[in-house]
Amino acid sequence: MPVEFKDYYKTLGVERTASHDEIRKAFRTLARQYHPDVAKDKKRSEEKFKEINEAYEVLGDAEKRKKYDDLGADWKQGAYRGPMPGGDRAHEWRGGPESENFQFGGTGFSDFFEQFFSGARGRQADFGEPETEKGQDVEGVIMVTLEEATHGAVRPISVRRNTLCADCRGTGVKGRRPCPACGGSGQTTVTQNYKVKIPAGVRDGQRLRVSGQGEPGSGGGPPGDLYLRVRLASHPDFRVAGGDLYYDLDLAPWEAALGAEVSVPTLTGPVSIKIPPGTQSGQRLRVRARGLPGRDNEQGDLYVVPRLQMPPKTTEREKELWKQLAHESKFDPRA
Repeated sequence: MPVEFKDYYKTLGVERTASHDEIRKAFRTLARQYHPDVAKDKKRSEEKFKEINEAYEVLGDAEKRKKYDDLGADWKQGAYRGPMPGGDRAHEWRGGPESENFQFGGTGFSDFFEQFFSGARGRQADFGEPETEKGQDVEGVIMVTLEEATHGAVRPISVRRNTLCADCRGTGVKGRRPCPACGGSGQTTVTQNYKVKIPAGVRDGQRLRVSGQGEPGSGGGPPGDLYLRVRLASHPDFRVAGGDLYYDLDLAPWEAALGAEVSVPTLTGPVSIKIPPGTQSGQRLRVRARGLPGRDNEQGDLYVVPRLQMPPKTTEREKELWKQLAHESKFDPRA
């Protein structure tokens, strides 16, 4: 069946004309609401969290958002039949009975995302045909939260495989009638469940290997392996750069000017930091060893990035004080 078009604007609850800040604000609100570590309905929240991350992965990136918006006027029809990236012909993507189509339940992004924004996934090519041959490896995507990357986890996953129907051997016909086992499609679906260990310190793009769970070998050869490519989930508070985390901290002008002591979140609990007097907007304040763990006991850092916020409204008394400051201060920001 055709790949289903995902309305990412609807997922985040924003208009198609929404600014980047509006999209980011909507994502942060929803990500906090549906984060698997805090939501009561864990199964539903995990699926919703995955959908929110997928939408923000595209709409939060200017290049991906333009590509998404350019998919065509047929986006409202519920299924996309436009040109594939780099081509000018109309396509439908359909799993053929001559091959297995792998879908990874509860692990990564949708087929629509994978087709257009993440590159193709699937089996590795192998053109040799020895008598005894190892089965081909299979690759999927697994979304990992920053909390899981920090502490490690064991994640149950399900792998659905469309395989040739054993009753009709893939023909779709049995006794001159549609095969009752597969409904005439020539394929049946098999679901296999695994538990995957996510090690602490895992990085975005790293592959996790599940030995022996790829395609079966031929001629008595061993099966291939299942590889799950890690994609770190976007977080409502932190941005990731390697093993370091970045946190935007809103400050009042007087806090930046006079200094302050504030509490900031980390993945292992809040910490109190000192804001030095004269702190500038966009300046990086380093909190050592509060980022993501790495190999050999290495620990990334947390960088707090102040953002000065002006009061939306001021009283008459406050206006007088601002005027007094403007009169007495020798600071010229444009000098």
